Amino acid sequence: MGHYIKVEKGVTLFVEDLGKGDPVVFIHGWPLNNEMFEYQKNQLINKNYRYIGIDLRGFGKSDHPFNGYTYDRMADDIRVVITKLKLKKITLAGFSMGGAIVIRYMARHQGYKVKKLLLISSAAPQFTKQPDFPYGFTKEEVTKLIKNIYQNRPKTLNEFGERFFLDPIDDQFRMWFNDLCLSASSHGTAFSAKALRDENVQNDLSKIKVPTAIFHGLQDDIVPYQRVFQLKDGIKNSDITGFEQSGHGVFFEELEKFNDELFSFLKD
Repeated sequence: MGHYIKVEKGVTLFVEDLGKGDPVVFIHGWPLNNEMFEYQKNQLINKNYRYIGIDLRGFGKSDHPFNGYTYDRMADDIRVVITKLKLKKITLAGFSMGGAIVIRYMARHQGYKVKKLLLISSAAPQFTKQPDFPYGFTKEEVTKLIKNIYQNRPKTLNEFGERFFLDPIDDQFRMWFNDLCLSASSHGTAFSAKALRDENVQNDLSKIKVPTAIFHGLQDDIVPYQRVFQLKDGIKNSDITGFEQSGHGVFFEELEKFNDELFSFLKD
């Protein structure tokens, strides 16, 4: 079942809502949509969980407004969805940019209705290199990425996707993956990349009070594994699960292990 939920005047989000039981709310990464979690969704439903997948504004089947691509606004959108669906005892999961957004949600909305937090390949506390953290993309590289989006978005996203997985993926999967990326609006893709470049959730980490799992690929070329130690240091009740044979796409590259660890975390 799909819901179309109005989060502010002129902006409606698409939310996939399937199964019954404790809800697991998934927030996708850049520049994807909730369909990236296809290989978790079916397993969750079969194990009596409720899958809630939100397409962020600008992405997937949600509206594509020209404004609102800050972490604050996207966190507020999540709050509206949770309130309107009357969700409680949520496990909130965020992938990559979605990981940074759910961290902002936890701080900005005091963890409203969330009992557990899952950070997957999270682009946090900040996506870009810092003076005390020489790993990952520079701000200049992200600025160039944004420029390239405006000039040739399909080529740019395909090249980004080539860094997403540790090993080459088959042509059929790549076609599916690229289609997810291209279903986003061009402006939403560019503006949210600016948020990735500029925003920082470091000060939000200490406000997270729920058990938190950190899933991350040891071979991640987009958000280097070294980021997990910043998250672990900042979030008191957190644990790291590393995926030795994965790059950024842990949800697919080590699918069986990922799903096993997911259900272990949900049951604890």
